[in-house]
Amino acid sequence: MSFCLFIVFRERANPAARISDAEHARLTAVLRGVPGLARALVHTPAHAHDPLLDDGAPPQLALQLYFDRLLDLEAAAASAGPLQALAAPDALPTLAGAAVEHQVMAVRAFAVPEPVRAAAPDNAWCTYLVAYEGPAEDLHAWLDDYLAHHTPLMARLPGIRELEVYTRVDCVSRLPWAHATCMQRNKVAFDSPAALTAALESSLRHEMRTHFRSLPRFSGGVTHFPMSTRAVLGAGGQRG
Repeated sequence: MSFCLFIVFRERANPAARISDAEHARLTAVLRGVPGLARALVHTPAHAHDPLLDDGAPPQLALQLYFDRLLDLEAAAASAGPLQALAAPDALPTLAGAAVEHQVMAVRAFAVPEPVRAAAPDNAWCTYLVAYEGPAEDLHAWLDDYLAHHTPLMARLPGIRELEVYTRVDCVSRLPWAHATCMQRNKVAFDSPAALTAALESSLRHEMRTHFRSLPRFSGGVTHFPMSTRAVLGAGGQRG
């Protein structure tokens, strides 16, 4: 099992804000210099139609940083670790006023029928990032039901290329941002926003919603955001 550090930037005063090419280049340079970082995904806003949900504007930037060892992740997030560079005032000036949160989670990857992603000219694909704030009345019952019964439905979404579910991990981080406490996150990936839209509009989605309503009780919000995704470190399609 690997570990994923989520870092999410939300600039609520300016939802249309986007990082520049220069900022993306600085971000890439920082991430490629992090020891032990196995894979790094950069998510920026995308547009897809969900006929059942509308959670508003997505975050301007979300990072997924994968490590094979928790100790390597903790070293990267230490008070003198390389990820502190992302909090420097000149690192991402477009998002200088953004609210930032981060969370470390365990990665559970699930097989999908056709994991090979079609090549795209700009090496981008479309991801639906989901977060369950929680808490659940019985977290173990929630996870047992979700992982056993909901993920097989998700894996049948037409055109899905990747499916991961993330659960909480206690971890030492000295990064200067708020610590998120989501009980679970999900990621489903598709070749394009059109492919994600087709999946969300499929009949299987209604089957998923029916099962969702039968899951053990939980409180807190749930968010679903379509994002354009690029790998700046590691492979771009289905990975182990």
